[in-house]
Amino acid sequence: MIVVRPPESIHVVRDTVDGGSVEGRWHFSFDDYADPRHVRFGQLRVLNDETLGPGATRPLRALRHNELLTYVATGELCPSDERGKGEVVVAGGAYHLTAGRGAWYAEANARADRPLRLVRMEFLPEVPDLAPSTARKAVTREQRRNGLLPIAGGAHAGALPLRSEATVFSSFLEAGRTVSHPLDGPRGAYVYLLEGGPVRVNARGLPALGAAELSAEPTVRVSADADAELLLVETRL
Repeated sequence: MIVVRPPESIHVVRDTVDGGSVEGRWHFSFDDYADPRHVRFGQLRVLNDETLGPGATRPLRALRHNELLTYVATGELCPSDERGKGEVVVAGGAYHLTAGRGAWYAEANARADRPLRLVRMEFLPEVPDLAPSTARKAVTREQRRNGLLPIAGGAHAGALPLRSEATVFSSFLEAGRTVSHPLDGPRGAYVYLLEGGPVRVNARGLPALGAAELSAEPTVRVSADADAELLLVETRL
C-alpha cells in the first residue's frame, strides 16, 4: 500500500527563535501540533523540515529515550549540548544524538549571511536508558548521486549508529535514473522529496515537498523525471 502525502497536507509552522526566525514543515505531531492521523510512521516519530534564518538558534531542549538525526540540506549547522558547541556540519552531512538517559540539544545556523535548511528526524530507541552519545558524518553529492547512500542505521559501513530499527538513506537522483530498495518482512518506507523532481514512487507521482508512505510493499522504487534530492527512511512497522 502506498499513501501519498501532497505538500499542502503537511503542517506549516512559522515562529521566532533566538536571533531570528524559523519556518518549518512538520510531518508528524510535534510540540503543540497534534494530528491523530499522523503520529508516527513505524519507528519514525518526528520529521521536521525547517529553515533557520541567518544567525538563528533553536535553544537547548531536554531529550530522553530518543534517537535524533539531523540532515543538513543547505547551509551550515552548529549543533550544541550542555557541554557547549560541536563541530559544524555542512550541506549533505548529518548529526546523530542518542539522548538515552537524558541529554540537551540545540541547533544553530552557523552563518550570519545565509539561511540553514535542515531535516530533523527522531526515532524510537531499540532499548531505553542508553548512554548519551553524539556523532557526525560528512557526505558529498557525488557519494549519493544516483544511489541510496545509508547515512544512519543498519549494519552499513560508514553509517552513523542510529540505535533504532530504522535506516536513513539520502540520494541525489538525476533525471531519468531509478533507485530501488527491498522491504523485507514487516518493513516500510517513508520517502520525502526535499527538492526537484517530480519523481515516481512505485509508479505513483510525487512532487517536491511531498512524501510517500509505503507498507506491505516488497520493494520501494523511485524514478526521477527531473533531478531530485530525497531522503528515504526504512523502518520496522
